[in-house]
Amino acid sequence: MDKYSHRERIQMILAGETPDRFAASFWRHFFHLEHTAEGTAEAMLAYQREFDWDFMKLNTRADYHQEDWGFEQEWSHDEFKKHAKTKFPIKTVDDWTKLTPNEPTAPSLAEHLKVVSMIRKKSDPELPILMTVFTPLAIAGRMVEDRQILVEHIHEAPDKVEKGLRAITDTFVKYASELRNAGADGLFFATLQWASSDLLTWEEYQRFGVPYDLEVVQAAESDALNLLHVCAGYNYLKELSQIKEYNTSLYNWDACDPTNLPLDRAYEVLDGKPFVGGVDQTGWLLRSDAEEVAYLTDVLKDKHQKNRLIIGPGCVVEPETPGENLHAIRERL
Repeated sequence: MDKYSHRERIQMILAGETPDRFAASFWRHFFHLEHTAEGTAEAMLAYQREFDWDFMKLNTRADYHQEDWGFEQEWSHDEFKKHAKTKFPIKTVDDWTKLTPNEPTAPSLAEHLKVVSMIRKKSDPELPILMTVFTPLAIAGRMVEDRQILVEHIHEAPDKVEKGLRAITDTFVKYASELRNAGADGLFFATLQWASSDLLTWEEYQRFGVPYDLEVVQAAESDALNLLHVCAGYNYLKELSQIKEYNTSLYNWDACDPTNLPLDRAYEVLDGKPFVGGVDQTGWLLRSDAEEVAYLTDVLKDKHQKNRLIIGPGCVVEPETPGENLHAIRERL
């Protein structure tokens, strides 16, 4: 039997105290179920019942953020196949100036508030729940058919792009507050590929990313359990971690990517903050057998401190990942 509840264990880690065991959380999509609030909620609840993770990252459909601006997709009914994107709101650089803020009552946003509320009511109150919210720039990047279009627009007409970012930010400032009211403990705040030198310079991210990010994450209130997920390779995790206004309790990134900060260096770079990761979700978690996964989990535990590392993936787990591999990790905690 565990000595502490999930919430107590996470709170101990945040306080720098040593818990009874390593904490862990993993998250994945259920594409065939996530086109309704009820399907999404039940998929998340069933997954949590099976694995009993230490916090729940609500892995809703990725494009809920921009659906209320006219983004369209054809639903997948295959567990392993993504939805097909069919319509993008932004075609020309002038389209950014046409965006206006949405209210939390807009259909897609309201649907996902319902998801949070349903899960909070049906889950253990001692389970911390983090709702996935993309940064404003990441949302903008999903409004165009190819992310390079947004890069070109930033270079061509930055002021017009910023008008669009203002509408997105105003929307999600209100939404972040409503998510807390619905029962979320905080945000799983994801930069996607945008906080990376693959797309933007650090100076560009300081202009088109940071100010808008801060407005949203601060709207979740100072007591929020926020996780900053810095996606992709060549990322700006180190730079972002120096900005205290991000109100970040936890960090998550792909430490198995050789272009990123390795896990053992995170102790010094993240200035005492705990972090989530250590598992190669597209490597050994996906491709090894359960026995090897159990062994590699023990190796990970031997190298790290349970008051700093929460075991998890560097990004979303592939739906094809064998369930027995996830069980092997859970059983080794």
